[in-house]
Amino acid sequence: MITKISGKLVAVSDAIATLAVDAFEYEVLIPETTRRRLQTMLGETVSLHTLHYLEGNPTQGRVVPRLVGFLNDVEREFFELFCSVDGVGVRKALRSMVRPVKEIAVLIEEQDAKGLSALPGIGPAIAERIIAKLRRKMPKFALLVGREESGATEAERSVVDETFQILCSLGHSESDARKLVDAALASKQKFKDVESLLQAVYQQRRE
Repeated sequence: MITKISGKLVAVSDAIATLAVDAFEYEVLIPETTRRRLQTMLGETVSLHTLHYLEGNPTQGRVVPRLVGFLNDVEREFFELFCSVDGVGVRKALRSMVRPVKEIAVLIEEQDAKGLSALPGIGPAIAERIIAKLRRKMPKFALLVGREESGATEAERSVVDETFQILCSLGHSESDARKLVDAALASKQKFKDVESLLQAVYQQRRE
């Protein structure tokens, strides 16, 4: 399983990023949201968190190995869940991701079938299936992907994740826990540890 690839970004098309790694060039399938962020990085060394899958029909002997890439592992994890919904699959999921993962996760969490069905390839029926299967798993992605996109360090993301888990263990729903952490983070303060972030969460609840 190829889970990460790093190399010089030599080309970006509508759905493919090409990375030069030593003597080889690799084509990596990417969603629109990733393409927009990569197009300003041509010529730079980039790292993509990848999924490796086989495309085609094995019974007909027509199978092609493919890589799908994302700029962080949280987005890759979200994509795997999205693909697991009946009727979605890799190609449809790639085509549909024209909005940031955080926004899609919030649509699912809030059961916004109309907003989801507006994504390319996702009609009303599939939107309802996505919501039914994934909505309880989305608060984490709505929170953590936002931290990834903001350029937060790994330590800062760890503080956010641990605080989120503690709030859930204290009886808050995942949705409420996300909103509480989001509200505390909106102050733009830097939180060096879980205790300081928890204090900010409960401080803003008292206000």
